[in-house]
Amino acid sequence: MSIKKYITANEAVAHAARLARVEVVAAYPVTPQTTIVEKISGFIASGEMDAEFIKVESEHSALTACMGARMAGVRSFTSTSSQGLEYMHEMLAYASGGRYPLVLVDVTRSVALPWSIWGDHQDAIQQRDTGWIQIFTETGQEAMDMVLQAYRIAEDRRILLPVMVCLDGFIQSHTEELVDIPDQGTVDSYLPPYEPVVTLDVDNPYSISIGGFGRYYAAWRKEQQEAMDRARQVIVEAGDDFARIFGRHYGGLIEQYRCEGAEAIILTMGAFTGTAREVVDEMRADGKAVGLIKVRAYRPFPVRELRQALSRAKAAAVLDRDCSWGCEGALATDLKAALYSLPSPPTVLNFVGGLGGSDVPPEQMKYMLDKALSVERGAPSTMEFIGL
Repeated sequence: MSIKKYITANEAVAHAARLARVEVVAAYPVTPQTTIVEKISGFIASGEMDAEFIKVESEHSALTACMGARMAGVRSFTSTSSQGLEYMHEMLAYASGGRYPLVLVDVTRSVALPWSIWGDHQDAIQQRDTGWIQIFTETGQEAMDMVLQAYRIAEDRRILLPVMVCLDGFIQSHTEELVDIPDQGTVDSYLPPYEPVVTLDVDNPYSISIGGFGRYYAAWRKEQQEAMDRARQVIVEAGDDFARIFGRHYGGLIEQYRCEGAEAIILTMGAFTGTAREVVDEMRADGKAVGLIKVRAYRPFPVRELRQALSRAKAAAVLDRDCSWGCEGALATDLKAALYSLPSPPTVLNFVGGLGGSDVPPEQMKYMLDKALSVERGAPSTMEFIGL
């Protein structure tokens, strides 16, 4: 029987790791992620969680230890933020290239310099091409539920790729909300025990992390891309199965809100979606044809879903909590590529905001949507820093 508690998203993620029957946890402290593994260590110390906690000397070592656990055939978990995720960068590529079905929670945070402990999406976006599935969450409930779904997705024999579940630093990680924590039996019915494809065996040794040259390397990468393409379907399946058992559904790769008949649609990822939803309601009440799309899966990118959702809109206002320096926000760039071959694509207006933990209040979102309503379809796209 489930219980409801007022807890932070970090605590919710710790409960998810416990309910997923994770057997090895390896992590290194970094704000604002630290309280996840602090809570997990408490579960282990009290006997509520049967797992080994490996105290490593760095984030690089944490991910390496989790890979070793997967090689041994057990479910593992780690989490990090900001510079810690950057320190993992080398092993992120190893994990995806080696097809290790890992789950990592990134409590998103700005990166140095200048130093800031506050949240944005720069750390996660900088790792978008390391071959990990990336899911952005809005609430503590969604963060917990997505960790459970992430193991289903990663361990699916059609996928065998690592999954990064992203939640916004402080807005989610340190803010309490009412979270429904399911019972172990119900989670077990959704997430069966991990059955590895191969494991390390001293009686039957084989080589791992071998070299690959020329067409063999290219063929390996092609298989990786094909698995990422299949992940679109598996993410939807995992979400639909979760909804049938737990009664909570998050829309698949994207969530659409009041997009019917919308001329201008705002696109968000993460916790700022809640503010955008309220703004859309207010503007709709004033007779303005606006809508909202929450992009949940950033990798694999939901090309087909976004093309369908935006095919009749005249403009899309994209809120990026990151910047690909020298270009624009990463979500805006990917969206424009997805919409490129539409006969009459909507104008894409890129707004970069919320960097370093700065707020994006309702009036700024209204500004974005009003500007999108005022442009003509086919007008040149723009990029603008807001809130300065």
